[in-house]
Amino acid sequence: MKTLAVIPARGGSKRLPGKNVRNFLGAPLIAWSIRFARALGRFERIVVSTDSEEIAAVARSEGIDIPYLRPDPLASDTATSADVVIDILARERQDGRSYDLVALLQPTSPVREPSRWHEAYAHFDRGGCDAVIGVAPAHPHPFHVFHWEQGGRLAPFVDARGTELRSQDLPPAVHVAGNMYLVRCSVLEAERTFFPPRTVGVLCDQPCEAIDIDTEADWIAAEALARHYGKSP
Repeated sequence: MKTLAVIPARGGSKRLPGKNVRNFLGAPLIAWSIRFARALGRFERIVVSTDSEEIAAVARSEGIDIPYLRPDPLASDTATSADVVIDILARERQDGRSYDLVALLQPTSPVREPSRWHEAYAHFDRGGCDAVIGVAPAHPHPFHVFHWEQGGRLAPFVDARGTELRSQDLPPAVHVAGNMYLVRCSVLEAERTFFPPRTVGVLCDQPCEAIDIDTEADWIAAEALARHYGKSP
């Protein structure tokens, strides 16, 4: 299946300015996703979508062509990843290139395991799904999460009975890891989401796989985890 890889890297991060080009264990953060995409061997084309000349320069130094910068409407705080990728698919089609699948590789999740992506492709080979995403064990468990109501009152977020369960008795729960999105192009364009009804998950249960860098604290924890587990770009 022909796959387009999209690495979205907006320049206007407010909570952690310049994070996409900041040095993460020896390489700019975005370089981790670029190098992974190139090494995986599954993608016909890799596109870095950015509104920043600085980010574009780093991508070019990593061997990625940047034919255009992201237009202003798609560089706003309200633009979604689906909006960005659908725009790229349209541009690619105009240039005579079409794909079966599109992969989204967020730079803020720099550590990925190739085996998870091969497992994702196996789901498509078997049929019965339109999207595969990386998921990780949920901590804390949703049964132990509460609504924070007026006056500080707590109300169970899911089920009051869940608070009575021991941790070892809780049903399995996962959350979106942020490190892998793979979806049929036609479904993404029709549904405008990476989570269509026929979505399956691939479990990414190594601690550093579920990294999602959004704040300075996230950055510190991410570097510590990646270093501890011997990860490199």
